[in-house]
Amino acid sequence: MYNFEHIKFSRDGAIARIELNRPDAANGLDAKMASELRQAAKMCDDDPALKAVILRASGRFFCAGGDLKEMLANDDNAGDAVRALADDLHAAISILSHMQAGLIVAVNGVAAGAGFSLALIGEIVLAAQSASFTMAYSKAGLCPDGSSSYSLPRLVGLRKAQELMLTNRSLSAQEACEWGMVTRVVADEELWAEADQVAAELASGARLSTAYVKKLLLASFGNDLETQMELEAQLIQSCVDSSDGREGIRAFVEKRKPEFE
Repeated sequence: MYNFEHIKFSRDGAIARIELNRPDAANGLDAKMASELRQAAKMCDDDPALKAVILRASGRFFCAGGDLKEMLANDDNAGDAVRALADDLHAAISILSHMQAGLIVAVNGVAAGAGFSLALIGEIVLAAQSASFTMAYSKAGLCPDGSSSYSLPRLVGLRKAQELMLTNRSLSAQEACEWGMVTRVVADEELWAEADQVAAELASGARLSTAYVKKLLLASFGNDLETQMELEAQLIQSCVDSSDGREGIRAFVEKRKPEFE
């Protein structure tokens, strides 16, 4: 366990866990939490042995969004303070999105505002049956941050993204799954165990393979067909030349389970 105040961070073999830990404040995102998320993300990115990261939250809420009380306390400097918080949050999201390890997000309870945005960033997103999702920004006279204006239209389409952002419609876990925001819905009591199981599956795989899947998908919306295929060719060549790639091919031919590094 590492010494953070508003998050918990732990390592277990090739798996790391980042846990939002302000349960008495609905895991509201304040400057300290955003800074610690950035630090934890950097630790994950710098660890060559890590293959999977779980983002989860303690208490009844996943994250109720930015801490509006902290914003009010900053008074005349509120805009600058929110910009600093957003910079830390965005740095954390960028690192987690580009790191080689896979990211699993386990959503319990309410995911609102910045919590809604954080819920979308995983390659695998699991939602407890009691989870709910609402943007909530415009209700407070604000606009989205945390990458949701990038990720949400890509997941659900422009029209649905407009509705969610402008009307603050709340989606149940099942609705979020049907809309394509969530990978699957699990029973509340099984959420963390399911996240652990998915992380274990990623941890048993080839780290470079996971990293290149992430890289290809992030690039796919900005590339034309030929550019994307060239990137595919470069990356699969790199996989084949790697020790894990050679082991994977050998194990497939020999009809046995691969033993990746």
